[in-house]
Amino acid sequence: MKILIKNGRVVDPASGLDVVGDLAIATGRIVSIGQVNTDFTPDRTIDASGCIVAPGLVDLAVRLREPGHEHEGMLESELAAAAAGGVTSVVCLPDTDPTLDEPGLVEMLKLRARKLSRCRLFPLGALTRGLKGETLTEMAELHEAGCVGYSQAEVPVRDTQVLQRAMQYASTFGYTVWLRPQDAWLGKGIAASGAVATRLGLSGVPVSAETIALHTIVELARATGARVHLCRLSSAAGVDIVRQAKAQGLAITADVSINSLMLTDVDIGYFNSAMRVVPPLRQGRDRDALQAALRDGTLDALVSDHTPVSEDEKLLPFGEATPGATGVELLLSLALKAAGLQAGTAASLDAQGLRHALATVTQGPVKVLGEAIGSLSSSAGRLVQGGVADVCVFDPQVSWRVEPAALVSQGKHTPFAYDCTGFELPGRVRTTLVAGQLAHDGEQA
Repeated sequence: MKILIKNGRVVDPASGLDVVGDLAIATGRIVSIGQVNTDFTPDRTIDASGCIVAPGLVDLAVRLREPGHEHEGMLESELAAAAAGGVTSVVCLPDTDPTLDEPGLVEMLKLRARKLSRCRLFPLGALTRGLKGETLTEMAELHEAGCVGYSQAEVPVRDTQVLQRAMQYASTFGYTVWLRPQDAWLGKGIAASGAVATRLGLSGVPVSAETIALHTIVELARATGARVHLCRLSSAAGVDIVRQAKAQGLAITADVSINSLMLTDVDIGYFNSAMRVVPPLRQGRDRDALQAALRDGTLDALVSDHTPVSEDEKLLPFGEATPGATGVELLLSLALKAAGLQAGTAASLDAQGLRHALATVTQGPVKVLGEAIGSLSSSAGRLVQGGVADVCVFDPQVSWRVEPAALVSQGKHTPFAYDCTGFELPGRVRTTLVAGQLAHDGEQA
């Protein structure tokens, strides 16, 4: 199918491209950018006047809730939600039921995603069987099945020797280990330690729960030479450790969730369970340090940490509510807001701020994935002639409020609902293309 996207502001943060022009697509590839040959005859034309034409977003932390948690989300609904948010590639975590620790499960998930044709799916395999932290999985077999890395999701490996062996094995074959740094014992609380948790009578999770785990991971990375991706950092002290590790040349990357980047423990208010997320929301100084680290490159990517939670499991007292929030549909708008951008015409948006916002959800995540995504690594998260046509077209003039009932995701709980934050978000996705095929059409949604 041939598609022509006309008159948009075409922005590719990886190359610095920022021009008003056209984008021609044929057989799933971008054939020209800017000026299109007069002999190009499209089957469909998309008028992007006043819109930004950007690479499809890449989200490194999405729970699809299938298999095992279909009451909270289905593969179809969550991939549709991703497409509605301009996300064309997602990395899914292995904490399904059953756990993604067998090649057959991974192959089944990828096959179902391909049939839906909504979004590219890159699974993380379990680092240990059943995520129990005891026996290593067959990483080579999981790699052959399509896993891009190995993770424990939210389950810490308590036995440091097991973690060391896992990292040694991964290093031998060039695999990446994805870890959320949290001490198994100190991380058992409900809210971030501090004045708010004390006032509300909630058990605390100290910053040291993150930093102790980080120091362990960094030293094991140094000893084994393993490539490590640190998931969803939450503290200023954690950022300092990552900054030092990178300065020492260790093969470490890191991300932050939209929740930790935009909110603080004060937003819990009077036990608002929509704010019950993992890692817990920390203080303003931590949020400010995370924002600065994303700007200076210490943190490589911004993620949604999309975790749909059912009504029954969320509408409980704060301490009993299941942690998690829907976020994949909000990733683009929150990235823009985090970069200080407000709703405005395409021409008026600050070029540097726009490139930075888009880079954190396109170029940065692809850098984290590296060669694990095979031939896509050269053009995913980019708009480049001859590259894969994963494209997001959004209207920057739209300012909108998050109304949970209107979300595509099966999970309707988000800390960014307007009645929680009063946030109005900039930018609304109009069209999403995956490999040159229409995955979302906002005009018909």
